[in-house]
Amino acid sequence: MDQPDRIHLRDYVISAEIGAFQTERGHPQRLRFNIDVELRAHVTGVDDEVDRILSYDVLTGAVATVLADRRYDLLETVGERIAAQVLSHPRAAQVQVSVEKLDRVPGALGITLVRRQGRVKAADAAAPVRVIFHGTGIDLPSGAVVLVPDAPGLPVPQGGNDREIALLALDQAAWALAGKLGLTVADSRTELDWAAAEARAVVWAPARMTRDVPRLSPQPHALAIWLADKLGANRLDWALPEGEPLPELPAMFHVTTGRL
Repeated sequence: MDQPDRIHLRDYVISAEIGAFQTERGHPQRLRFNIDVELRAHVTGVDDEVDRILSYDVLTGAVATVLADRRYDLLETVGERIAAQVLSHPRAAQVQVSVEKLDRVPGALGITLVRRQGRVKAADAAAPVRVIFHGTGIDLPSGAVVLVPDAPGLPVPQGGNDREIALLALDQAAWALAGKLGLTVADSRTELDWAAAEARAVVWAPARMTRDVPRLSPQPHALAIWLADKLGANRLDWALPEGEPLPELPAMFHVTTGRL
């Protein structure tokens, strides 16, 4: 019996900021990636046409996409997300991903994982969810809902990390809003996915998920748009008082004023 065809990426080294320790923050380090993909079918009869194969660009692109998404603490998370990216291609049956740090010890330390098609849950596979920018008092809809708190209007100390302070202020606003509405606060993707699967409403505290996302504004409307995109939300409601101007929004989003 013929063995499956494979494609691979070997010794692909990129510098990125990663690590759970404070000493690793602000200091990019070299990561080495090795990716081996088992194909669903043999590479025959493709007539030398690149669109009929799994391109090597899928592998390098998966690494680039995952690293561009945010800063990570764990190699395990990076490996899982790369595997999910590769297995989203219909010609990939199984992937082995190795990620190694090259600057922590004289040799290399890292992880290797193997995932098969259909065993990796897609990020948007949860139940449909609505994201609501909570700019005013609203009637809470039923179903899977994530509320994004409005800016609390608290005085922000000067001279520190202004972005970090703004995000922490929104976390404080999230806890206050959750207490008022009798809801739970969610600050991780795992909690948000669980809430969507359970069709529960939660209030999002954004600091943990967005702290290391490059070039993301800490303004609540920008965070709401970012979250809706990440969750694959089927609707983003913009609840604002009558007469308050709206920021520029993508066409997919539903706009309401006052009470929902």
